[in-house]
Amino acid sequence: MSEQFEIFKCNVCGNIVEVLSSGVGQLVCCSVPMEQLSKQSNDNEYQEKHVPIVTIEGETKTIRVGSIPHPMEKEHYIMFIEAISPDKKYLKRKYLTPAEEPKMDLKQCCHYDEFTARELCNLHGHWVSESK
Repeated sequence: MSEQFEIFKCNVCGNIVEVLSSGVGQLVCCSVPMEQLSKQSNDNEYQEKHVPIVTIEGETKTIRVGSIPHPMEKEHYIMFIEAISPDKKYLKRKYLTPAEEPKMDLKQCCHYDEFTARELCNLHGHWVSESK
């Protein structure tokens, strides 16, 4: 059973999908079950840092990827950054290209007091952190 906001990848063609509504069926692409990308939050294994870090600058909360800058090259980059409210009613996502800085600003007027910050690295998968 898939849950809302889980991310799946086809290991044949590379399609990536996010679940919008929970269901009991199995996600299949290219006649093969899709792989659910696990949520990673411990970044000790990689030289680059992947865990989203939330900072507050004036009236803006900023999500940056990693404690050191993540590479943003054609072969290795952050595909998107997003923030999800605890009740899962609000989601803000920013898609990135290899040349962009891996960060996203959230104005506090967007009603995000606490949220789950997520990002997707094209090589190292799905990373999360919780803001407080």
